[in-house]
Amino acid sequence: MGFKLKDWFIYMLRCADNSLYTGVTTDVERRVVEHNGKKSITKYTRARQPVEVVYQEKLGSRSEALKREALLKKLKKHEKEALVAEITENIDEKVNG
Repeated sequence: MGFKLKDWFIYMLRCADNSLYTGVTTDVERRVVEHNGKKSITKYTRARQPVEVVYQEKLGSRSEALKREALLKKLKKHEKEALVAEITENIDEKVNG
């Protein structure tokens, strides 16, 4: 029958007030559109639009994504910012050689 499990992602958004929001989804692009919509499904991001993705990580299952989300939500803001900065540096290195 060819049933394929969906990949799950943990993501962090930078909100207009510079805060960070963490969530899980199977489709990061769709979720960001929802967060930026007039009827955003989360009260937190509805009041802090626009938002943009600053971090995402692919995980094997919903359970793994939820566990990772719980860990990231426990981090202090400066720890989350360090994680985002590390990812940004790695991308810059790949792009700029």
